[in-house]
Amino acid sequence: MGPSEIAASEPQAGPAAIDPVCGMTVDPRKAPFLSVDGVTYAFCCEHCMRTFQANPAKYTRPVPVAQTAPLRTADLHPGIAAPPIEWTCPMHPQVVRSEPGTCPICGMALEPRTPTAAEGENAELRDMSRRFWFAAIVAVPLLALAMSDALPGDPLGHLLSMKARVWTELVLATPVCLWSAWPFYVRAVLSLENRNLNMFTLIGLGVSVAYGYSVFAAVLPAAFPPSFRGSSGEVAVYFEAAGLIVTLILLGQVLELRARSHTGAAIKKLLRLAPNTARRVRAGGSEEDVPLDSVQVGDALRVRPGERVPVDGVVIDGRSYVDESMVTGEAIPVEKKAGERVVGATVNGQGTLVMRADKVGSETLLSRIVAMVAEAQRSRAPIQKLADVVSGYFVPAVVIVSVLTFAAWAIVGPEPKMAHAIINAVAVLIIACPCALGLATPMSIMVAAGKGATIGVLFKNAEAIEVLRDVDTLVVDKTGTLTEGKPRLQAAVPLEGHDEAELLRLGASLERGSEHPLGAAVLRSAEERGIALLDVDGFTAVSGKGVTGRIEGRSVALGSRPLLDGLGIDTSRLSGRAEALRAEAQTVMFLAAGGQAIGLLGVADAIKASTPGAIRALHDEGVRVVMLTGDSRTTAEAVARKLAVDEVIAQVLPDQKAEVIKRLQKSGRVVAMAGDGINDAPALAQAQVGIAMGTGTDVAMESAGVTLVKGDLGGIVRARKLSRATMANIKQNLFFAFVYNAAGVPIAAGVLYPFFGLLLSPILAAAAMSFSSVSVVTNALRLRRARL
Repeated sequence: MGPSEIAASEPQAGPAAIDPVCGMTVDPRKAPFLSVDGVTYAFCCEHCMRTFQANPAKYTRPVPVAQTAPLRTADLHPGIAAPPIEWTCPMHPQVVRSEPGTCPICGMALEPRTPTAAEGENAELRDMSRRFWFAAIVAVPLLALAMSDALPGDPLGHLLSMKARVWTELVLATPVCLWSAWPFYVRAVLSLENRNLNMFTLIGLGVSVAYGYSVFAAVLPAAFPPSFRGSSGEVAVYFEAAGLIVTLILLGQVLELRARSHTGAAIKKLLRLAPNTARRVRAGGSEEDVPLDSVQVGDALRVRPGERVPVDGVVIDGRSYVDESMVTGEAIPVEKKAGERVVGATVNGQGTLVMRADKVGSETLLSRIVAMVAEAQRSRAPIQKLADVVSGYFVPAVVIVSVLTFAAWAIVGPEPKMAHAIINAVAVLIIACPCALGLATPMSIMVAAGKGATIGVLFKNAEAIEVLRDVDTLVVDKTGTLTEGKPRLQAAVPLEGHDEAELLRLGASLERGSEHPLGAAVLRSAEERGIALLDVDGFTAVSGKGVTGRIEGRSVALGSRPLLDGLGIDTSRLSGRAEALRAEAQTVMFLAAGGQAIGLLGVADAIKASTPGAIRALHDEGVRVVMLTGDSRTTAEAVARKLAVDEVIAQVLPDQKAEVIKRLQKSGRVVAMAGDGINDAPALAQAQVGIAMGTGTDVAMESAGVTLVKGDLGGIVRARKLSRATMANIKQNLFFAFVYNAAGVPIAAGVLYPFFGLLLSPILAAAAMSFSSVSVVTNALRLRRARL
């Protein structure tokens, strides 16, 4: 163990720290610091830090805990506190606990609700594995003793008498049925206390009956009446059945836990993408490597070739190509230059970039992706209600069937009647465990949510995954959804007595206070031409219409025709030219000054390269595409003709979009709405499935059930394919579980015995029960390989 590793293992100190070079006490919140081998050291001054940096091994020797200790993030940034870990059940996400344990409803081990990059040791898997291997080792001689009569020459029968063999089986089976099976008993008792009968109720009851009966038969065989005795007069014992039931169920638990751990593989992979450090560029030009959690908004960071971008931000210097496949699913690197946005954890190519940090910590896109995927994995799909209803009645029904099985065999069964009654009742209890039924939906949802994250599709909840496949109408906003969302000024048409420079000066000055993409296009054009802007008083944004204000004492308005009509300004002299620009798919803005129209500005937004192909693919799937826009009908129809959109609903104000969605829903349509702006949020919430473009606003993403990270409609096609694959997978799982239980319980009860003389051994019942759960989880994992 190296020195820094020793220091890292010491307990945490308080907020004060010791400079490892000079020994001075320093305040870690204000001192310069370095991180070495995962340990952060604070220094009294830059000189000590450079001395340490030159030879860290000299100063990282073990020291008393009272003198120094590694620093915590909270010491450096007291406002940042690590969120407490919460634990939840994969089958019942409404169960949330502050510490690990078992679910009070189904008895399954709770899992961390907040995903982490570290693999960590699964305590439940470790414990079940240890119990399984002990049971498996003991089960071999136990089975050999029980089946010695079937071995050639009966070698064990010559060595041990029947009584000795029974007592040896008792000695071997006792630690298996008591220690190895102990978690089953604990959970069975809890299920009774909580009045939530579950699989462990049945397992605990079945194992305890088989083992308890065998112990009683071994210790007091004379107490049993003839109905318990075989043809030779002995009382049969079932130690091998009890031991092997425990062993096989433990094997199933181990395999299931291992398979369940793979359902979160996608999210763990995403988490591990984030770098541990960032290279901060100081004001004087010097650079230093700092822990990622010490990066603050506004910091200048250098990203060297081959490194991962540390946080979300904007390039301020340099040029390179960045691989963004981890968030968009697209393998082609994207060119980045000054002014372009970069996403944390994406991979820089050959060039060097200097970026400004805009979003750090939980605000980065990677953190939000992880949070959304984790939440989706814990949500419940509507189809889960069917399994919940069945499971609620299933366990009590199985107990009743087991009692009836016992009674039927005890009354009309062959000799020894009671022995047959017990063994078949136990088989019914063991084979009917409803674990597979409960796992059928949650496992598929967990895998699908993780799979979606790897292809740039984020599901907010399981309901969105289920409903998306049924969508028959897609309503799309034009700007930023069908188009790039980066419009550019195409035309400036002044009336007589005015010129283009005046139009741009007034329009750009007014739009400087607006965040609308059209206004940004006007402002950008003025800046490119070097036009000086003017001060604006009384700026007002009129929702869906435009902006107004006062410039140099004159009232100025820029926006749609209804805006100027509302102000009593005549626009008739510009109508013809405006209509001609709209026919060229340009959005027209009228400009007025001093109560008179003085010209118009035409802005066009390029259609996304992926949009035509995505719309064709949606049409092939029978989806009707409706464009919903606040733009004029002429402009909207010009765009619609290029894309073969089925219907255009134009000149819609933001507060009217949700009403359009309601109207479509009332006509029997299952509607998805795709948009990217704040004004789309009500419509996104109203639709059966809201789809937010990841390039849009946070409000839109919060209102939507699906977020497309890359922000193109091709993601909807992929999302629908994943939705269909997921629902098919869930139905397969439910079919396996239902059919398995529907067929297994009657066979275990003995319905085949009168016809074929066949009985289902409790050992085979345990193997079948374990196999059913593992098969469901394994089938769910197939979604990771789905081709979308």
